[in-house]
Amino acid sequence: MATIQQRPGKDGKPRYTATIRIKGQKEKSISASFTRLTECKDWITRTEAAIKENRHFKTNESKKHTLGEAIDRYLADVAPLKFKPNELRIRGPILEWWKSEIGYCRLSDLTAKDFAACRDKLAKHGGNKGRPLAAATIKRHFVSIGHVLKICQLEWHWLDQNPLKDGIVELPELPRGIVRFLDDEELARLTVACKNSPNELLYPAFILSVSTGMRQGETMNLYWREPATPPEGTAWGVVNLAENCIILHQTKNGNRRRVPLAGEALAELQKLSKVRRLDTQLVFPSPTHPQQPIELKKAWTNALKTADVVNFRWHDLRHTAASYLAQSGASLIDIAAILGHSTLQMVQRYAHLSDSHISTTVERMNQRIGGV
Repeated sequence: MATIQQRPGKDGKPRYTATIRIKGQKEKSISASFTRLTECKDWITRTEAAIKENRHFKTNESKKHTLGEAIDRYLADVAPLKFKPNELRIRGPILEWWKSEIGYCRLSDLTAKDFAACRDKLAKHGGNKGRPLAAATIKRHFVSIGHVLKICQLEWHWLDQNPLKDGIVELPELPRGIVRFLDDEELARLTVACKNSPNELLYPAFILSVSTGMRQGETMNLYWREPATPPEGTAWGVVNLAENCIILHQTKNGNRRRVPLAGEALAELQKLSKVRRLDTQLVFPSPTHPQQPIELKKAWTNALKTADVVNFRWHDLRHTAASYLAQSGASLIDIAAILGHSTLQMVQRYAHLSDSHISTTVERMNQRIGGV
């Protein structure tokens, strides 16, 4: 016998939970949640058919293996091929945490309740460091273990059903991202402070970052020519002054990107190319370890103090570039392409800054419609 219960989700949209009671087995039932009623009914039809044909119940494979075994196999065979070193360094400890918490459980015994209890523990007591975790970090924990379960189900056939499928375990809502960018006066003061810094590489790095919106890692790992051994697991690119651009061969999202150079940023790179060190191909090398990028933290902190700019990080130069692009009339698609975002979701935060441009566009369209 099947029943469907409707309840509102956190987003206000309805969710449907289907429950099927197993005939002849007292107090035994199975359930699943869906965002669409049609999917819910389809699941009931398929599951009831499977029960009649004795295909639904847990396979021997799910009874043979524990979650800990699945994590070990995943870390050994799947993760190294799928993720870059930086991501592996993040996911490894996370999966070890899951292993320490419920790794002893057989896959056949895992339920949404087990994962909900882990979610609550992360929120109250934290992960490996014993501190409560932010919503984004909790989500990362579930993304990591969710991929393990997906592989168990779809590739290894160790699972019949994924206990985390369809978001049945509700995660904390992510806070809205804070966008901090320089206003005109702050930009003017900080530009002067960086230009007057005793560190001669601070100003070129600063003006390049604020002019192109490149990430800090992309800026600091620029080369005059492609290195014989490119840095592994790190964003890097090559300056091409002949074509007034930078080619980023490795980026955060894995896509190759062309960054145009113009104005002051281009002029500063042209100056650096004439006086650059011969013992390294890096554009911003360390004075003591020329094969490594320079550390600008101290010079940057001093420049911020001199300019009286507070609550501002180097990464916020990227926000500043995006904000100035929006205010100059660039579309969200343009901003996403320039900054290297793979989706428009990341640039929606700048949409309000281009309202005047949108209004002008709508006005021009209506003038054409009206024949003006």
